Amino acid sequence: MQPAPLRQPFEIEIAITPADIDQLDHVNNVVYLRWVQEAAIAHWSAAATEEEQRSLLWVVARHEIDYRRPAFRQDGSVIARTWIGEARNQAFERHTEILRASDRKVLAKARTFWRPIDPATMRPVDPGADLYARFSTSAEEQ
Repeated sequence: MQPAPLRQPFEIEIAITPADIDQLDHVNNVVYLRWVQEAAIAHWSAAATEEEQRSLLWVVARHEIDYRRPAFRQDGSVIARTWIGEARNQAFERHTEILRASDRKVLAKARTFWRPIDPATMRPVDPGADLYARFSTSAEEQ
C-alpha cells in the first residue's frame, strides 16, 4: 500500500446519527471530539506503514476546539478534514476542521496533540527520525 501524502489535508465523510443530537436539538459538542479522533485514526491508517501501525498507538495529550456553527440531524453528514502540524518532545500536533458536507462551512476547528506509545508496554516511546520526518511540519528542526 502506498502511504497517503501527509502534507495535504486528509478528509473523511461522517454521517450524523440520531445519537449525536443533544437536548438543544443539535450535535453535542462531545461528538465533535469523537469526529476529530475518527479523522486522526483514519489518516494514520491511510498514511502509516503496516509496521508503524503494529508498533505504535497514539493517545491524546491535549485538545483545543473552537465551535463556530451547530450541526443538525438534517445536515446529514459532515466532513472531517485533518492535517499534520509540528512535533516536539514526542507531542505531535494535528489540526482538524469539521465542515458541513452540503456547503463546506466550518462548524468547528480543533488542534490536538498526540503522543506515540508502545502497544506492548503502553508507555510513551520515541517514534524515530523517519516518523518525525513524515508526520511533522517541523521535521527539519528535529
